[in-house]
Amino acid sequence: MAEPATPPVVSPAVSSAASPPVSPAAAPSAGALGRALSAEYAAVYAYGVVGGRTKGGLRARATAAFDAHRARRDQLRTLITQRGGTPTEPGPSYGLPFEVRTPSDAVRLAVLVEQRVVTAYLELAADRDPALRRLAALAAQESATRAYGWQPEIGAFPGMPGRDAGPTQAGPPGGEPTGTAQTGAAQTGTGQPDAEVPGATPSGS
Repeated sequence: MAEPATPPVVSPAVSSAASPPVSPAAAPSAGALGRALSAEYAAVYAYGVVGGRTKGGLRARATAAFDAHRARRDQLRTLITQRGGTPTEPGPSYGLPFEVRTPSDAVRLAVLVEQRVVTAYLELAADRDPALRRLAALAAQESATRAYGWQPEIGAFPGMPGRDAGPTQAGPPGGEPTGTAQTGAAQTGTGQPDAEVPGATPSGS
């Protein structure tokens, strides 16, 4: 008499149903990409204010920074789309951390913007994807270089002598006049600039 067939043994660690693939948008890098994109949106907007409060060499520098952040913005949007995500859109308006009336104020804002953009890329620089780490490192390096270009001073380190140089002490390089310059397209109808540096919530969102 034939023995009954022995049923196959299934390991409890193996599921009979295949696990659904993880969407690229759900990967840890998706949130970091989105936060970096938000920082670039705010930087582009803020540089519209900086350009509207400067002229000559300072305005040319602001225009170059505006174009650089706009290029990074477009690059991040493309990356998010390629990974199956949907890029967020910029806010309709942003709030400034202080009133920008003079070229000196504009330089302070530019320094603060670049410093916060560097911070926004730090999370992405720790991603497992080497391509994203490289992108974040280069973007942070560019912003750090621009911040130093606006304010070529290094603050004192703890325990070391030096000048305590912060954004509030920034002044326009090259001795630009401190009078109110021509306003830019980033102004609101009230005559007051309405932008915000990276890291804060857009107005009206």
